[in-house]
Amino acid sequence: MTPEQQARVNIDALLQQAGWHVCNVANANIHAATGVAIREFPLNTGFGFADYLLYVNGKACGVIEAKKEGATLTGVELQSGRYAQGLPTTLPAWRRPLPFVWESTGIETHFTNGLDPEPRARSVFAFFRPELLVQWLAYRVIQPCPRHRRRRTPPLAPSWPACVPCPSW
Repeated sequence: MTPEQQARVNIDALLQQAGWHVCNVANANIHAATGVAIREFPLNTGFGFADYLLYVNGKACGVIEAKKEGATLTGVELQSGRYAQGLPTTLPAWRRPLPFVWESTGIETHFTNGLDPEPRARSVFAFFRPELLVQWLAYRVIQPCPRHRRRRTPPLAPSWPACVPCPSW
């Protein structure tokens, strides 16, 4: 097995442990589970293939770029970010570009949340469960309170309660 193949075996196992249904593009069913990870997904012309395209509740939400173990993930964000923009327009998506981007060797994983006001890659210990991504995607962004000029909700924790609206609203 090549190092790239071994990385994909590890990534498959990590995704399955997090509750994802992992399949090949030839036998993909985006409704097979809450979260479906499709291997080697062809993107729009000029964007190549995403190593994994992630669907939650039947809509695309993210991509994973797989690299061999030992590869430096810093800098790969440009490649995976481009994949997030290459989804064919005929396919259902939560939003475009796709908000969730990972780079992984199967040992080390970086994650960028495009819903964050200042998205950046962060090291994570595991892939997120599809149910959590659904919560993040379905969460309605609340604008800052104009009177107090502060965010009502933290950007990465949609389950936290919003502050009480100002009486002047």
